[in-house]
Amino acid sequence: MVAKDINQRFHRSTRGKLLKLLRQAPRTVDDLADALELTGNGVRLHLAGLERDGMVRASGVRRVPGAGKPATVYELEADAEPLLSRAYAPVLATLLEVVAEALSPAEARKLLRETGRRLARAHGARAAGDLRTRARAAAAVLTALGGDVTVEERRGTITLRGAACPLATAVARNPQTCHAVETLVGEIAGANARECCDHAERPRCCFELKSAS
Repeated sequence: MVAKDINQRFHRSTRGKLLKLLRQAPRTVDDLADALELTGNGVRLHLAGLERDGMVRASGVRRVPGAGKPATVYELEADAEPLLSRAYAPVLATLLEVVAEALSPAEARKLLRETGRRLARAHGARAAGDLRTRARAAAAVLTALGGDVTVEERRGTITLRGAACPLATAVARNPQTCHAVETLVGEIAGANARECCDHAERPRCCFELKSAS
């Protein structure tokens, strides 16, 4: 409920409304200012912040009647689209439930591990360097996916520990989802990965690494 309220507040905010307009069509500062009843400088301030966050970009110029230089046209960044959608998490969680019901536990685990291997290949597969370096590379991938992961080393064991889980909604409903991430981590780190995740109300990633050699 908290996440839903935060999402609704964002969409009601000026930046949320600005992004909604750019989802519909590319627009100039004047277009946005007229639609939002703001000054041009006010719109530029919001656009600067959204550009810095990788949400919007300048995509060209539009010539306007009369004198003056062409107006810059802004559009939504393609990578920003998933951030504005609330469908990914519930669709993924429901899909995994359907898979779990349709397949045996062994078949579902095999499917999830293949998913992890394909994700690893999409992120460059096995990283270079020694195990510590490869572990940091795996942590960086999980952090980029939303896991906020740090690397710990104690008594010869390297652990990737997350402050969150990038697949929290799916993991909360189907803990087997961690098999895909476990395989992803093992493939990138070039090591044997063992999942030790926290599957409580707020899931957190945890993977222990041991050299595969």
